[in-house]
Amino acid sequence: MKIGVPTEIKVHEYRVGLVPSSVRELAERGHQVLVQSGAGAGIGIGDDDYRAAGARILPDAEAVFAEAEMIVKVKEPQPQEWRMLRPEQVLFTYLHLAPDPAQAEGLMASGCTAIAYETVTDPHGHLPLLAPMSEVAGRMSIQAGARCLEREMGGRGMLLGGVPGVAPARVVVIGGGVVGTNALRVAIGMEAHVTVLDRSLERLRELDAQFGAQLNTIFSTRSALEEYVTDADLVIGAVLVPGAAAPKLVTRDMIRAMRPGSVVVDVSIDQGGCFETSRPTTHADPTYVVDEVVHYCVANMPGAVPRTSAFALNNATLPYVLALADKGWRQALREDEHLRNGLNVHRGRITHEAVARDLGKPYTPALEALEID
Repeated sequence: MKIGVPTEIKVHEYRVGLVPSSVRELAERGHQVLVQSGAGAGIGIGDDDYRAAGARILPDAEAVFAEAEMIVKVKEPQPQEWRMLRPEQVLFTYLHLAPDPAQAEGLMASGCTAIAYETVTDPHGHLPLLAPMSEVAGRMSIQAGARCLEREMGGRGMLLGGVPGVAPARVVVIGGGVVGTNALRVAIGMEAHVTVLDRSLERLRELDAQFGAQLNTIFSTRSALEEYVTDADLVIGAVLVPGAAAPKLVTRDMIRAMRPGSVVVDVSIDQGGCFETSRPTTHADPTYVVDEVVHYCVANMPGAVPRTSAFALNNATLPYVLALADKGWRQALREDEHLRNGLNVHRGRITHEAVARDLGKPYTPALEALEID
C-alpha cells in the first residue's frame, strides 16, 4: 500500500502522522511511505531521517494526496485538504466530526473512507487512540490553568499550590476518565486543593483508592456542579461522550457566579466543549474572558508539546496502520469490530451512530456500508 504523510497545516500544529520508526516498520513489510518534505520539522525530524527509514520524500501535499492510497494524519483535514481526498482513498486521523458539520460535508462529498482515531475501541470499551493524547492534554490542562491564574494572564494572581501560611488554589476536575485522571495527578502533585466530579461511583471509588485523602471525590449532580464550580479557582472540563458532542454541563450562570479572575480549561472543546461559554481557540491566541473568568479552550492542546505527543500517538496508532496496510482497509475493517468502530464516513455515508445523530444525518451501520461498497 502507498501511505501518505502530509505536513499538518492547522494553526500551530507541529505533530506528524508517522515518525521514522513507524515508517521503517511499514517499509520493511513492503509498503511505500510518501512523506511531504518538512513534515517532521516541528518535532526535530528531517527529511533525511525519513529517507533513512525507507520513505520517499515528495515536495508538497498535493503530490502526497495524489499518489497515496491511505493518508495518515494527526488533526482533522482542513478545507483545502478535503478537496484533495477522493473515492477509494482512506483517511486515518482525528476527526471530531460531531461539532463540525462543514468538515463532515466535505468528507462526504469527497467519497473517501474516513476512520477516526477517537472512536476506535478496544475489547474493554476504551478508546486506545484517544488515550495518549488525553494523557498529554490532561497533564497540560493544569499547566495551562496554573499559568492563566497568574495576574498578567488575567487570573486571580494565585500560585496553584500556595505557600506555607497561604491557602492553595481550589481545582475542580469534571470527569474522571483519562484526561481527568492525568489532570488530577498533576494538580495533586502541585499541592492544590483538588476535587473531582463524576457520575460513576465505581470510577470515584477507583480514584479514591488511587489518590486517597489528597483528593475529594464528589458524585456529579446539577447541585454539586453549581456548588463546586462556583467556588473553584480553576475548573478543568474533561467530559467525553465517544463520537458525540460534549454535554454542556457548566452553564453561563455558573460562570457568572465564579470569582473574577478564575480560570476554566475546556479539554472537551474538540467535541464542542462542556462549558456553555466555550468556543475553540488556538495556541496563537489561547484565551478569552467571559464574565471576568479566563477561558482556555485550545482545540489541539497536545500540539504544544509535539515531540512527546507525536511519539506517544504513534505508539498507539502503529498496530492499526499496519493492519490497514497489510490486510487492505476493507478486510481490516470487516475483521476487526473495534477498528470498524472508528469508521465515521464511507462513500458519502455517516457510519457512526453518535456522529450521525449529532449532525442530524442519516446513519448507515459500518458493516452495511462496507457491504454496499
